[in-house]
Amino acid sequence: MTFSQSYAQARRKFLDAATARGLPVESHVMGDRTGAQGEALATDTALIGRADAENLLIVTSGTHGVEGFCGSGCQGALIGDEELAGRLGPARSAMLLVHAVNPWGFSHLRRTNEDNIDLNRNCVDFAATRPANAGYRDLDALLMPATWPPTAENDHAIAAYQQRHGMPAFQRAVSAGQYEIADGLFYGGTGPAWSQRTMRAILERHGAGRKRIGWIDIHTGLGPWGHGEKIFAGRPVAEELARARAWWGNDVFATFEPGSVSADVTGPVVGLGQQVCPQAEFTGMGLEFGTLPMAEVLLALRADHWLHRNPQAPAGQAAAIKRALRDAFYGDTDGWKGMVTAQTRVAVLQALIGLGRPG
Repeated sequence: MTFSQSYAQARRKFLDAATARGLPVESHVMGDRTGAQGEALATDTALIGRADAENLLIVTSGTHGVEGFCGSGCQGALIGDEELAGRLGPARSAMLLVHAVNPWGFSHLRRTNEDNIDLNRNCVDFAATRPANAGYRDLDALLMPATWPPTAENDHAIAAYQQRHGMPAFQRAVSAGQYEIADGLFYGGTGPAWSQRTMRAILERHGAGRKRIGWIDIHTGLGPWGHGEKIFAGRPVAEELARARAWWGNDVFATFEPGSVSADVTGPVVGLGQQVCPQAEFTGMGLEFGTLPMAEVLLALRADHWLHRNPQAPAGQAAAIKRALRDAFYGDTDGWKGMVTAQTRVAVLQALIGLGRPG
């Protein structure tokens, strides 16, 4: 089984599988941080196929730390898939697996990184004026009250906000990204995080000179149980969206269009592909696997951020909050694991067909 019960186990499985296949492995180690078990933390890569291939498919896991259980398991399955590897040559492509983009969050069971930064809000131009989010400023005290769990009064106040502004506006205010409240939800930071700098180095190393680059970033936590929503990860350009739908189907959602379960966010990691490798035709997708109902996922996130603000909480309460967060982002059942593994494989096959097309 390629899935794991901790970051330390996931990393060991990934490295062992890659070594057994004889794949080139590179490790980017966080020298100043350790994991929940005292283990070293690193973002590891494994390259399948020719290093000088014309095209490159990137598959990333753990951009949002605790979501790494899913992506790591899917990457392990890809490493062991000999039939899939045989398709790389005809597609003139190599496949780069990037394991644990956010190793600290993966190990410590947080969606954010070591500085409470949401990496999918961090890849912005910090020299420019960062996007304002007055809606989140108004909601922060409600989302993380002084005591946990929330009181009925707190629940009613949030419901009143949702009724007054509408659910889309509430979701946008909560999750689009904010750059003011450093210990708040969906915080984007004040500069490039370690993980962003590491991903830039990986792209400079492996993306240089490629003609086409595809990127699948595996996420969890939104949508129906085990269903993979395909979320367009590119610029709001009709040609790029059309290409993504040609690869992965007309059920690719764009967050700037109606109907997606994900809010339109600022500064996603996948956006680095076009920044660092402008020479390549780029096609990206976030593959978001559903777990629990959205209200339960948000409650688990709020609880974890409350715990971040209140580290003096009783040990039993802290452990319960961490269990709930893990459950919100990891469907730890055989059925769920089979669903996400199969859908990831299909998405990879479709990407290889797109990368290998003539022209």
